[in-house]
Amino acid sequence: MLFVAFGCNSGHSDYNFMVRVKRGKIAHKRRKHLLKYAKGFKWERKSKYKSAKQALMKAWSYSYRDRKVKKRDFRGLWQIQINAACKNLGISYSKFIHQLKEKKIELNRKILAQLAREKPEIFEKVVEKIKKSEKFIL
Repeated sequence: MLFVAFGCNSGHSDYNFMVRVKRGKIAHKRRKHLLKYAKGFKWERKSKYKSAKQALMKAWSYSYRDRKVKKRDFRGLWQIQINAACKNLGISYSKFIHQLKEKKIELNRKILAQLAREKPEIFEKVVEKIKKSEKFIL
């Protein structure tokens, strides 16, 4: 076969030369984008696409789950703090919360725990207001 600069001279008219098509531009971009999120991972999880993808899927699922768990954990912590403060003032946590609801005092656990921790005198006033109620029985 004799090749000429701009075509083929082999006698085949249906044999055209075109520029080589380089593929995978979008796939490469997608993989590179995913590897960007795997920065800081150990070993091949930061550089190999398959391992990085698996690690990220696991990490993101843990992240989603633990955002919910974090809320639960903090609520439990606030309950413990409120309970400790209530016990010092001679009332149980459950009775305290029950009386808050009956008296329609709308303070959530986060605020109550903050008051008990940082402003115990205000928290004490809240407890005294509850203890004054005629339904309150120790």
